[in-house]
Amino acid sequence: MESSEASYLSSGEEEEEELSSFQLSDELQDLEKQLSHIQVHIPEVVFEFDWSSVDTSNLPESYKTNSPKEQMLLQVADNFHRQYAHLCPDREPLFLHPINECRVEKFVSTTVRPTLLPYSELYNWDGCARFVADYLTMEPLPSPIAPPSYLYSPTTILRYQRGNCFDFSILLCSLLIGAGYDAYCVNGYATREICMMDESREVCPLLKKPEEVAVEATKQKPKKYAIKPPRDLSSKFELRQEAKQEAIVQAALEKKRKEEEEKRLEAEKPPPDNLYGLRVHAWVLVLSGKREVPESFFIDPFTGKSYSTTDDYFLGIESVWNHRNYWVNMQDCWNACRDLQFDLGDPVRWEFMLLGTDKPLLSLPEMEEEEDLAEDEVDDMMKEEEAKGFDMPASWVEQIQISPREFETRCPQGKKVIQYKNAKLEKWAPYLNSNGLVTRLTLFEDPDRTKVLEVKEWYKNREDVLDTRELNKKTEVTKEFFMPGHVQGLKAHDYLTMDPETDRTMEFYSETRVDGLQKRVETPNEMEEYFEGRSDFLYYRHAEFGKRIKKPGNAAAITESNARPILKITERFHRNPQKPADEDVAERIFSIVEEKIFLTYHCKENYITPSKRDFNKRADVDSMGNKIIMTPEMCISYQAGSTEKEKKLFHLYEMMMHLIEDEKKSRHLVWESEMEVLDILRIREEEEAASKLTVSIYDTERNEKSKEQREAMERQLQEERQRQVEQDLDYLAPFLIQIGGIEKMTKWLALRLKEDCLTDFKHRLVDKANLIQARFEKETQELQKKQQWYQQNQLNMTLEDEDAYLTYCSDAMFRIRILELRLSRHKERAPLKYIALEEKLCKDPRLSEHLRFYM
Repeated sequence: MESSEASYLSSGEEEEEELSSFQLSDELQDLEKQLSHIQVHIPEVVFEFDWSSVDTSNLPESYKTNSPKEQMLLQVADNFHRQYAHLCPDREPLFLHPINECRVEKFVSTTVRPTLLPYSELYNWDGCARFVADYLTMEPLPSPIAPPSYLYSPTTILRYQRGNCFDFSILLCSLLIGAGYDAYCVNGYATREICMMDESREVCPLLKKPEEVAVEATKQKPKKYAIKPPRDLSSKFELRQEAKQEAIVQAALEKKRKEEEEKRLEAEKPPPDNLYGLRVHAWVLVLSGKREVPESFFIDPFTGKSYSTTDDYFLGIESVWNHRNYWVNMQDCWNACRDLQFDLGDPVRWEFMLLGTDKPLLSLPEMEEEEDLAEDEVDDMMKEEEAKGFDMPASWVEQIQISPREFETRCPQGKKVIQYKNAKLEKWAPYLNSNGLVTRLTLFEDPDRTKVLEVKEWYKNREDVLDTRELNKKTEVTKEFFMPGHVQGLKAHDYLTMDPETDRTMEFYSETRVDGLQKRVETPNEMEEYFEGRSDFLYYRHAEFGKRIKKPGNAAAITESNARPILKITERFHRNPQKPADEDVAERIFSIVEEKIFLTYHCKENYITPSKRDFNKRADVDSMGNKIIMTPEMCISYQAGSTEKEKKLFHLYEMMMHLIEDEKKSRHLVWESEMEVLDILRIREEEEAASKLTVSIYDTERNEKSKEQREAMERQLQEERQRQVEQDLDYLAPFLIQIGGIEKMTKWLALRLKEDCLTDFKHRLVDKANLIQARFEKETQELQKKQQWYQQNQLNMTLEDEDAYLTYCSDAMFRIRILELRLSRHKERAPLKYIALEEKLCKDPRLSEHLRFYM
């Protein structure tokens, strides 16, 4: 019977499990069905800027309409283009009047807006070119083989910080003309690398070394009575044979080098361009003459680099223009731009559109033959030409303005990255990085830029005046360079690690230091210091250290007594003209281990050997056991070419005593140098951790923000202080609220307030005493329980348990004594506090009038 019931129960449980599993599977299917209806769509990433979204509502009227003079100019341009197309049917259409951002046709010359901005950097062509290249983001042309159909104003390009080569050129040309240069926009053809701003095969400009100017060695006039050199007895035949062998070896090496160079150039050669010679590009031409420009040159607006007018990157020119006129190139560009002449006043080579040009016309032979014309006829001809002339209308573009903040930020969003050959250049705006980083150049071993070779960083506006940091990834050596003004006069710091007593080199601005220290080179066992401009003529100090017996835990624990043991100190001095040469020390060596002092003096004139003197500091004893102070054997002297008598023993003893004092001073100075190194390392770690930046007093924007922030903090502190004072003064507020609103204080109300306040304070004092007593009783009971437990388990306890018990008892007794002391102190002070409160209530200005008889 029981087995049948069990089997029935088990079968029922199995059915329930199956049912629940079916229900679970149905729920899962339903969940999957609901989730299948939920779909997400990844939006397409748009990399191109939508110029149709440009806001033109706030633009001035000159952007949206053409003046009558501009309309006439467009008709002149159309007529000029028809004649050009008729005469040169195989040439590409001219780039004359594209549409602007308001869909209005504007002549290209009127888009140039000469502007001189109030920044000293933009007064030179290289500063203008760098600013335009950094400030704007490059966009390729819609068609690589045709000029764009639109040309936006420089103000719109500056607002959105992006544009194509024509936009770059118009803006750069406007700034250059405003700065006084004879600049022109150029519409022509260039290589793929120039058009696409591909600098991956170019060497970074920061890595190019300036050309060294060879200085011719001045020939010394031979002396009349100079000693003849000895005869050369070497074999001329052997010399010729050696020269031949050397020439063969050098020729083989040169051939191998050229082969390797050819292989490298072949590997780095870009793939062939199918559109070579057809890619349209715009750049800037700067002609010689104005601003003392000696020779005409090109500027690529994408990179801001200058190129010769015969450079291979530029393959041809269609036209040039500035704010005054438009010229079409009539010269053949079969040899790129190498043979082009840029005399825009030559109508044979350059066809101008308007007669009112500032370029003088060449004097043609036909005109020279007609010099015999009457003056009246010449005047009539000039008047006819003036009547036919047409001046270029003023630019329709607003005045170009760049705020100081925009000029400082430069790059779009404050950052720009440029890829060079085996290098990557990153630029940031000042104050964008908290550590003051503005430029970083990363050098790589391979063209794929996977293995970092070296990292160079440039900083600005740092409190520690750090200027440059270089990190060599192979050697892990870091080099830091500082501007003048560091706390320790630091100029450069080369180190492998910031740990003390390791290899490092420190250079200092010697003119800012009292000791004239110029350089310090430190190794684990040596330290070298170089000085200049010292009154004692010291210029070199070298210290050798022994192994430290026990290294202290931190830098603060290092004292002169437990510093590294000094084995030897070497000091060298310049010549002191106030002393005789045989008394002027040139080198001084303190051999601390050998207890000796070695002196070497400067050479006297016409002598080749210097005087020397060696002192032995060892204190020996005689046969009687007496200490020997000074003996002739303790000083060994060599006097170069001197017939004078040697110094007496007393004078030598005095000299040795002075040298012993100098040795103590030198040892102390070496220890101070070690402490200074530790101090510099500590300061450098703190400076790197803080990375504080300085703000110039002329930076009104940042100073204004800091001023507002400081005023807000002071206002907040003042409000908090006032609130605290009000809370301290209003100690009767709870009791006044209990009584209700009081229009006038009476004697009965004053007595009631006094009684309520004193009663409440008395209750608080009693409650505090009870609380201390309760804690005291709790601690006492727990200690008694622990003692009973110890008595019961004393025989079975281990040493660890006994130590734990003793520790607990010690802590418990400490807490009990503290509570007892607090209770006794509270009992002593409670009456005094009560009396003090009563006096305060009687003196309160709100109650004193009614309680003066109770004082």
